[in-house]
Amino acid sequence: MKIVFLDVKTIGEDIDLSGYEKLGEVIKYPFSSTDEVPERVTDADVIILNKVQINEQSIGAAKKLKLVCVTATGTNNLDKDYLDRRGIAWRNVAGYSTDSVAQHTFAMLFYLLEKLRYYDDYVKEDRYTNDTVFTHFEEVFYELSGKTWGIIGLGNIGRRVASIAEAFGAKVIYSSPSHSAPQKGYCQVAADTLYASSDIISVHAPLNPYTENLIDKQAFSKMKKSCIFLNLGRGPIVVEQDLCDALEQGTIRAAGLDVLCTEPMDPENPLRRIKDSRKLLITPHVGWASVEARTRLMDIILGQVTEFFNAMPKQD
Repeated sequence: MKIVFLDVKTIGEDIDLSGYEKLGEVIKYPFSSTDEVPERVTDADVIILNKVQINEQSIGAAKKLKLVCVTATGTNNLDKDYLDRRGIAWRNVAGYSTDSVAQHTFAMLFYLLEKLRYYDDYVKEDRYTNDTVFTHFEEVFYELSGKTWGIIGLGNIGRRVASIAEAFGAKVIYSSPSHSAPQKGYCQVAADTLYASSDIISVHAPLNPYTENLIDKQAFSKMKKSCIFLNLGRGPIVVEQDLCDALEQGTIRAAGLDVLCTEPMDPENPLRRIKDSRKLLITPHVGWASVEARTRLMDIILGQVTEFFNAMPKQD
C-alpha cells in the first residue's frame, strides 16, 4: 500500500505519524498545489489531505486510488460525484476537536470580556508600579453569570459550549439556521430573538446554504450594543464588511473570530484596519488545533485506513 500525505504541514510536525508506516510506504508533502497533485498521486492507494481540491483534474490519473481521507470534518473540497463514479471511498472525521474549540471559545470570550490585553499592558508598561491604589479597573468588565449566551448551531461543539456556559451561571439559548427540530433540554428560539436577547453570541455552525452570509448588517443591527460576538464556525457565515462597520460604529461591543472568509487572511480584508484589541480579536483558525485534538484526529484516520483495507477481499 502507498499512502500519500498531500499537505502534512496542516497537521503539525509535532504529531506522531509512525503508525502509518506499518501499513505500507508513506510519502509526505508539506503542501501541494493543484498542479502538483496529479503527479504526486499517480500510484497512490490512499491520499490524506486537508484543503487540497479532489476532483477529476487532480486525481484523474490516480488509477490505483482506493481511499481519500480528509483531516477535517468539512468535505467541501471533495467532488463526491466523481469519487462515486470512480468507486473511490472517502472519509472525514467529526468530533475530534470538540473540547479544543470549546476551550478556545472561552479563551476568546474572556480576553474580550475582561479586557485582558489592556490590563496586561497596564502592568508591563509599568503603569501599575508605585500606583496610588492597590487596584486599577479603568476598563470595566462584567460577570458571565446571569448573562444570556446565544448559540448558533447546536452540534457537538455548540452543546459543549452550552454546558460550560451554564456552569458559569449563564442562561443558554440557541437557534437553528436550518430550522431543525428542537433538541430536548435546550431552549430553541427564533434567530431574531437570539440576536436581541443575547449578551454573548457564538457561532458553531457549518457552512451551507442556510448559514452563508447569515450574520450580516441586518443581524448585527438587532444585537445589543453590549453584545460580544464570536465566530468559531466558518468564515463566510459572517459578512466581514458588515462586522467591521458594526464594530467601528458601536453597533456591538466586540468580536472574536477564529475563522475568516479567506484563509490565510486576505490583504483586502476590512477587519485589518481595526487595531483595538478591546473591540476585535482574531486568531488564525487555531481553535481546533490542540495537541490532543490533532493526535486524536490522526489516530482516527489511521483507524479508518486500517479498517478499510482489512475489510477488502484478500487477493491470492
